[in-house]
Amino acid sequence: MSPRHDIRNRLWVRLLLAVLAGSASAAHAQETPAAAGGSATMAGGSMPGMIMPEPVSEAPPHAASQVHTDASAATPSTDHASMHDTEPQPAHPMDPQAMLPMDDATMHMPHDAGQRIARQPIQDSGVPAAARDPDYSAGVGYAPMHGIHMEMDDNARIGMLLADQLEAFHGKHGNGQHWDVEGHYGNDYDKLWLRSEGERSGGRLADASVEAFWNHAAAPFWSTQVGMRADAGEGPGRRWAAFGVQGLAPYWFELEATGYVGSAGRTAARFRAEYELLLTQRLILQPALEADAYGKADPARRLGRGVSDASLALRLRYEFRREFAPYVGVVWTRRYGGTASFAREAGQGPFDRRWVAGLRFWF
Repeated sequence: MSPRHDIRNRLWVRLLLAVLAGSASAAHAQETPAAAGGSATMAGGSMPGMIMPEPVSEAPPHAASQVHTDASAATPSTDHASMHDTEPQPAHPMDPQAMLPMDDATMHMPHDAGQRIARQPIQDSGVPAAARDPDYSAGVGYAPMHGIHMEMDDNARIGMLLADQLEAFHGKHGNGQHWDVEGHYGNDYDKLWLRSEGERSGGRLADASVEAFWNHAAAPFWSTQVGMRADAGEGPGRRWAAFGVQGLAPYWFELEATGYVGSAGRTAARFRAEYELLLTQRLILQPALEADAYGKADPARRLGRGVSDASLALRLRYEFRREFAPYVGVVWTRRYGGTASFAREAGQGPFDRRWVAGLRFWF
């Protein structure tokens, strides 16, 4: 026999041994259950337990690859059968998720995991799946918030008294005291609003006014006012019907515009603007602009027609507390038209500058 025939015979013998070994291994895998956590591994068409023949060094490369291909094609059904016959194993008893209660386990799952769990039957518990409340906050109580409910209640009645300016002044034409006080009581929509402003100079009351309004919230940060005003001081007293608006404009400007209608065809208007510039959290510079105008001259009270006066003030206060702040400042006042003429007749010029020091508080 030639060497070539001898090599071919040995190859056929090895191929036959490989097929027989694979069949025996597959039969053993079907009879024996798979171990927990084990899996059938396919590597180059082989399975665990299969004894592959040693490659023949004398055979040409194409003969060895042919043997390998034939062996792989001979056992496909055996591989799939062993993979599908393996039964699923239960979860490991020490699995952290398996040991957690239902509510705690869902905290570590994705946001839609609770819905998926609610749709699946609960295993080994006897509790129906529909018994789970989809509301995760069901039965959870809330801590008490003392005092917060009143601030959030729009109909709660609250009151406040603000002494915005309670000061002494020293000016070119004398010394004296000045006040600007306001207060309100009511809810967020409707309030009783009271305001008083005036000054005392030379030991007597120079000018004073008291106003009472019904303040109604018309828009966010804005309200309308309807009420009355009474004037006192030098000259006869005056009574006015008053109406206006006040609120917080963009960039935190506090604006106030009020019109007045009095007896004998008298009319008046007042405009006021304020701004608070925080130099620090406690040191605050407050500029203020105020102007008055009258539709008719009133010589008895030394008031001319048109714009009677305008003032610009700068007050610097330090807030020891929000409710208590002393301040110092300066106020420039300019009189116009007939009002300036009445001031000259009284020995005062149309322009005045005052240094002020006072206290601002509220409660």
